[in-house]
Amino acid sequence: MPQRVLIVEDDNNIAELLHLYLEKEGYETRVARDGGTAVEQFHAFQPDLVLLDLMLPVMDGWAVLKKIRESAKTPVIMLTAKGETTDKVSGLEMGADDYIVKPFVMKEVLARIHAVMRRVGGEEEPKAKKLTFDKLVINLDSYELLVDGKRVDTPPKELELLFHLAASPNRVFTRNQLLDEVWGFDYFGDSRTVDVHIKRLREKLEEVSDQWRLKTVWGVGYKFEVAAP
Repeated sequence: MPQRVLIVEDDNNIAELLHLYLEKEGYETRVARDGGTAVEQFHAFQPDLVLLDLMLPVMDGWAVLKKIRESAKTPVIMLTAKGETTDKVSGLEMGADDYIVKPFVMKEVLARIHAVMRRVGGEEEPKAKKLTFDKLVINLDSYELLVDGKRVDTPPKELELLFHLAASPNRVFTRNQLLDEVWGFDYFGDSRTVDVHIKRLREKLEEVSDQWRLKTVWGVGYKFEVAAP
């Protein structure tokens, strides 16, 4: 059963972006655009976590947080344009579990959600991010790429792209999928960015093994092709 996140945000663009990103990551979401609706939705939806904007119509974030804490210990992450230390301290003292200042990057929001959920026991510890193939080790824990036993200097985004492809062997990804899933919804670059990173990876991996390869699927995208045993 997917975990539920209640998004309380009156800015339609931010609310929709959070909704799309979290749904893509496997969460079930519901959006409330004012404080009064947020309290109603909290009781009806029974979320596992709340993303709560501070400045809201009808009832502000402080009041919503107070209402939530009257009956539940559900994790709450405050979202606000205010960055003053006093606001952060006030939110945490009132029972918020974390605090993110706008503008934020979506990957940061996801990382904060994972961290808070693990802290309260709502998520398992993440699995080690290490993949091993013939003469190839992709390690996202240490951000290392080992090719034929030798460490190869690889920029973080190249390594993340290779890991993403190799984590789903023989699955074809379009360029837009890779931009969304590796670079994130907050990235507004050209899809040719993917081509450039693939080219650089191929230069590092060329003729290392006949058991796998980075393959172009013409007219579609790319895949990490693994030979059948």
